Order: sequence, then C-alpha cells, then structure tokens
Amino acid sequence: MYLAVDMGGTKTLLAAFSLTGEVLEQYKFPTPETYEQFLVELEKAFKNLKQQEFVRCAYAVPGKVDRKNGYAIAFGNRPWTDLPIEVDVEKIVKCPVILENDANLAGLSEALLIKDTYRKVLYVTISTGIGGGLVIDGQLAPDFLDAEIGQTLLEHDNRLQRWEDFASGRAMFEKYGKKASDIEDPQIWYVVARNIAIGLINAIATLTPDAIVLGGGVGTYLPKFYDRLIEDLKIYELPLLTIPPILQAQRPEEAVIYGAYELAKAHHGTNAS
Repeated sequence: MYLAVDMGGTKTLLAAFSLTGEVLEQYKFPTPETYEQFLVELEKAFKNLKQQEFVRCAYAVPGKVDRKNGYAIAFGNRPWTDLPIEVDVEKIVKCPVILENDANLAGLSEALLIKDTYRKVLYVTISTGIGGGLVIDGQLAPDFLDAEIGQTLLEHDNRLQRWEDFASGRAMFEKYGKKASDIEDPQIWYVVARNIAIGLINAIATLTPDAIVLGGGVGTYLPKFYDRLIEDLKIYELPLLTIPPILQAQRPEEAVIYGAYELAKAHHGTNAS
C-alpha cells in the first residue's frame, strides 16, 4: 500500500491507497503551530490507521522542497525552515518517504485526468495563497518544480504587488471579510475574476499551456466567475497569445492526495527519495 500525507495550514490529511489507487481509509487532524508538536500528532494519526504496512509514502509540502536531501526549506503557511521531514517521517511510517510541493502534486493528479485531451496542463490553486504545477505528457515539468507563480509581481492599485497578495482567498477575506464560500455578490466576483485574470494572462504568455485547471478554495467556485474571467482574458488575446480552455478541478479537495499516490507509485521499487 501507499501512504499520502497532505499537510495544510489548518489540517493534515493522511490517506492509505491500495496499489491500484483505491482510497482505503483517511485520517485528518488539525495542523499544530510547532513542528515538534506536528510530529507528535502525526505519529498519533498514523497509529490510528488500520493499515500500517506501506511500501512508499509521498508527503506534500506547502512550500519549497530540497528533493535531494529530503528537507522542507520554507513553508507558505508556517514560519518553519530547513526541516528534515523525510527522515523524521520515515521514523514514524516505517517506509521510504518522498517529498514534493503540494501544488505540484495536485497539478499532477488533475492533469492525468485529462491527459488524453491536453498534453501541457497548468494547474493553479487559488486558496490561502496561489500556487501552481506544470505537467507535460503526464509528468511534472522538472524546470518548473520550484516556480512560485503566486509570487509574480504585477501592477495593482498603481503599485507592484505579488499576485497572491491581491487575488488569493486570503486577500479576498482581508478585503471583504468573507470566504469564497460566503460570497454571493456578483460585483465581488467581478473583481475577483479581474484579479485572477491579470495573473493568468502572464502565466499563459510565459508557459503556453494547452489547458489551465483552477483548484483550491476559490477555484472550487469557478462557475460563479467563469464568464467574467473569460471576458477579461479575451481582452488580451492576440494571434500570438491564445487563451486556452479554463477548467475546474475535478477533485478539488483530494487532488493533492491523489497526486501523492501517483508520485509514490512512480517511485515504488526505486531508490529515489
């Protein structure tokens, strides 16, 4: 069996997969504020799983990863740095662990669902922050693994700002006092669509994807702002810059763990860590 771990800012999810990709069980717990306490809670959660024998664990990190040494260098939702997660987690789960950025894993999962239609897929998660993963021919693009599209500097309100600072779920809450799930006002979604389009058009021009999949807490509500988003993107369309299909994530809440399963499966039987 394979173990997937998705460590988010508010919750951490463990999922046990069969070798053929069936979710056998899941266990969720609140993500603690300190790394030391996190390891304690992770061990408790692991012991609560009925399944205890795994051949590989894929661990989704919400930040930058040192894949060679198994370290999480920096987190987008915690002030933690340079943590030997691979070694620490292996002590708990008793199997080889491989780390990857969570947006990359979500992108891998979603791209594989549409690989027969689109060769080059850009996944963009819009939640607390903004992240992305680029998948080409069913594989994570190696030169894009550490890209942070949410940190792209764009002009907004007459000054340069990071894209996620004005277009993420966090930015929406700071401005309107509401989560995406609570917003019904079409005028708010009008502004949201505009802010998302500004960043997407830059990603399209740079990466030229065949399709874009939107996920995350805000992406879940794509139907509420889809028409306006397309209108905004079409403003910038040129013969040299065409707008690809914009799709909604098919498994917005589970994209990361399914991507972790795919990564674990790909490394099963290898010495890669």
